[in-house]
Amino acid sequence: MRRKNLSTCKAYSHLLNILLLGILALPGFMMPAMAQDLQIFTEDWPPISFGSGNKAEGMAVEVVQAMQAHIGNSQPIQVVPWARGYKALLEEPNTLLFTVGRSEEREKLMVLLGPIAVSTTSLYTRKGNAARLHSMGDEIQKLKVGAYRSSIFADTARKKGFQNIEQAPTPQIIANMLLAKRFDLWVEGSLVVSSVLKEIGHTADDVEKVKVLDSLELYLAFSTSTSPATIKVWEDALRWLKKEGHFARIHQKWLPNEPPPMAVIRLDPPGKP
Repeated sequence: MRRKNLSTCKAYSHLLNILLLGILALPGFMMPAMAQDLQIFTEDWPPISFGSGNKAEGMAVEVVQAMQAHIGNSQPIQVVPWARGYKALLEEPNTLLFTVGRSEEREKLMVLLGPIAVSTTSLYTRKGNAARLHSMGDEIQKLKVGAYRSSIFADTARKKGFQNIEQAPTPQIIANMLLAKRFDLWVEGSLVVSSVLKEIGHTADDVEKVKVLDSLELYLAFSTSTSPATIKVWEDALRWLKKEGHFARIHQKWLPNEPPPMAVIRLDPPGKP
């Protein structure tokens, strides 16, 4: 009897294999897209992303983690210096870096998916110093500006006519240099100024905004070698997150005074299939 049952099981298994092969052979049948494993980098840029012990936290980190849960991806998120992560994005295959400020130059170098948040690039100075700087008119462009190394903020300041730019590895270092009177201007994203100052023992009241240089949309960025199918899986996950209200809840938790960007935009470099 046992041999008969075993023979019956083998027969059913053989039949199922035949049926499966037949289904796979049907015209138009496609297996669900599977996402490649990516090396995932972010930066220390609170509250958007930052390291806490051995793990990454922050608004954008929670968004990416929710996307990972939706697509069944468990790759670790590594918090690294911005310059290192950006170099990996441009030079290494299958790399995801977030968040990346959108610009015309970057649209040619990577695949952008978002927006995850919307900010401004602004100039800040020490409290009580803004009126003097405003009175300088265009002469203000001759002053030294502090910026986060390899950041879009340094690029934006340069485009706006500021040529004397001092850069450092982290925004916290730059903020300390401003408060120590190493220079009079700090160019940074408005969403993070308060958190950066808090990390170094100061408050937003210790600085004043001098002027807004530009608007700034923040995206996820994929290396150009990442397969279109993989990026599509992540794109679908972001669409689902925004449609179901999960994105808005995460955004509200971290950025309660800012409206969440609900559009989903994917920007591929020219020539990428």
